[in-house]
Amino acid sequence: MTSTPTPAVPSGTTTPALLDATLAAEVLHLARAGGADFSELFVEDTVSTQLRLHQGDLKDAGGGNLFGAGLRLLYGTRVVYAYTNDVTAGGLRDLARTVARAQGGAGEVTPGGAGGLDFRTVDARPLYVAREHPLSAAKRDKLALMRRAHGGAAGVGDVKTVDVTYSDRVQRVLIANSEGLWAEDERVQTRLYVNAIAQDGTLRESGYHAPGASRGLEFFEEVTPESVGAEAARIANAMLRAGYAPAGKLPVVIGNAFGGVIFHEACGHILETTAVEKNASVFADKLGQQIADTCVSAIDDGTLPGAWGMVNVDDEGMPAQRTVLIDKGVLTSFMVDRLGAQKTGHARTGSGRRQNYTYAPASRMRSTFIDNGDRTPDDLIRSVDHGIYARTMGGGSVSPGTGDYNFAVNEAYMIRNGEISEPLRGASLVGNGAQDLLNIVGVAGDLALGQGMCGSVSGSIPTDVGQPHLLISAITVGGRA
Repeated sequence: MTSTPTPAVPSGTTTPALLDATLAAEVLHLARAGGADFSELFVEDTVSTQLRLHQGDLKDAGGGNLFGAGLRLLYGTRVVYAYTNDVTAGGLRDLARTVARAQGGAGEVTPGGAGGLDFRTVDARPLYVAREHPLSAAKRDKLALMRRAHGGAAGVGDVKTVDVTYSDRVQRVLIANSEGLWAEDERVQTRLYVNAIAQDGTLRESGYHAPGASRGLEFFEEVTPESVGAEAARIANAMLRAGYAPAGKLPVVIGNAFGGVIFHEACGHILETTAVEKNASVFADKLGQQIADTCVSAIDDGTLPGAWGMVNVDDEGMPAQRTVLIDKGVLTSFMVDRLGAQKTGHARTGSGRRQNYTYAPASRMRSTFIDNGDRTPDDLIRSVDHGIYARTMGGGSVSPGTGDYNFAVNEAYMIRNGEISEPLRGASLVGNGAQDLLNIVGVAGDLALGQGMCGSVSGSIPTDVGQPHLLISAITVGGRA
């Protein structure tokens, strides 16, 4: 982080600030009239678009503008948070007085005026700059992308119904705090969802694909809309006439990309200090200990240019970082926000995130993945005499704290004598994240990421999950006995 003094208007900005620096300093100072140790202002201006096609026809068009500010106070490790959509000088002063009075303060500026804050601008050079900015693109261009996706799926094999959804979001934020930090950022995100339904008489199966990125519309030059539609159609057709999965404890090869959702849900959340600080994580006292086989390393990375989970700065104004969580099976770090650092003593990792200004930040994942190993997917499959290949994972549920989980497999196949065999429907994987880390016995080198929205205490945020193909020696497969 580099910094330069800025008495009123922070330097290093290319667009007008969301808030005047003098007003921000006054509000931060006023909020601490109740004796707070720290105050933080988060101002947001977000413009979003969402469009939906059904069978090629536009059915829904939505979006809007979200504009407001949140004010956080820390009294040691106690938090007070309030927010408003009145970002006028009067509205922000009223917000500051309200939170100060809630803690017994007078709610008036004490001698010293605005507190003498000399803001320093965080050097948050964008990791990726959108070439075709969503706010500059016409709606007809976005619809054209969607119709290309529809064409990639419609009529392929037994596909009878196709839904396509396009979304984009441009979020401008300002974070200023009583330590003199001033950080501004623009986050651009685009995503395309295709759901294809294949049908043959009474048989009916769906396939779903939804890539996204922190990029502009140029993302769809690399990941073409036709390929998104084709992948959804492929899954639907592959599963249409599948037989039912067997039940029992079996070796399982889990596919790359969205296969990482199991690690994200069953292990990732209990590596966040929101769980660790409450001692609600089985890993809370395992730092420096072996928690997985030596073939397993895991990363949480906010620095991948253009990735869905990319952050130039987090929502506390800290520049992006790459955090090694597990190194060759040894737990080396947690994901730590400011409050988590105060409560646990662990160093911050740039992991403070929130959905929008109505939420206080918390430690959250960014792009979280199991790193590449030294095997190949074929090696892993050949090593299994009788098991399951879970090529594409679906949704599921996890018990907070314990890491017990149950996840559906959207696309599954039997493995017989080291070869992929017949497709299976109705498969699910049931296990425990901490235990299954120990049961990973092989990791391939074909790391890929999948995109999703992650919900937790600070709202729903874009995160990548990911992994290469990996082999779990034994896991409970839910199916038909």
